[in-house]
Amino acid sequence: MNLKILVFLFAILFTGALNGQDFLDGSYTFSNKKESYITLTNGDELVGYIKDIDRKKGLIKAITIKDKNDKIIELKPEQIMHMYIAPSGFDNFNSATKKAYNATKWQDDQSAHASHMKQGYVFFETTEVMIKKEKLTLLLQLINPGFSNKIKVYFDPNAQETASFGVGGITVAGGDAKSYYFKKGDAVAFKMMKKNYDDEFENLYGDCPELKKEFGKNIHWSNVEEHVFFYSEKCK
Repeated sequence: MNLKILVFLFAILFTGALNGQDFLDGSYTFSNKKESYITLTNGDELVGYIKDIDRKKGLIKAITIKDKNDKIIELKPEQIMHMYIAPSGFDNFNSATKKAYNATKWQDDQSAHASHMKQGYVFFETTEVMIKKEKLTLLLQLINPGFSNKIKVYFDPNAQETASFGVGGITVAGGDAKSYYFKKGDAVAFKMMKKNYDDEFENLYGDCPELKKEFGKNIHWSNVEEHVFFYSEKCK
């Protein structure tokens, strides 16, 4: 590929990754070669290697690990507060660029959270979530960790994607998920779909006149990351 084109694509990828308001890439398959870090609801910390994951609608309903003593432990979401696990294809270039902004936000943060995220781990937490008409307790992957104090957005493993285009095998536009799981405050998480976003906009952001003023009629799904970021950072 022409060097100028490569430089151009690289700039596009990192401009998006570093603006601080992008959702992280979601991950569906996970490494059984890298350590997983699990914090239980009783405060205990487990370190081990993934043996198996059971799912409900793509979301985790149980995880089995082998700890450092070779003990096999099966855990339900009700037993887990949160966990950090490593995606398969750990060094994937696209994932690295999407995660780059976290390193800038947490460059002075020495917490375990910052350390794991900078290494490319993904963060799961236990939450109640509506699956159709059933309320379940499952583990969901948080994809807006840098701006999730008011609205948490979780990866939907079963989400379809918008059309995309690329150059030389690199996607440069499109390919955005058509659904996520949203959790506002302490409410139960629910599946937010692109086709329903306009109808749900008032319920999500109606208590923030500053957001309405900022975006006006620009309430399209393509700006969902900007909306959630603004609501987190600018709304009272």
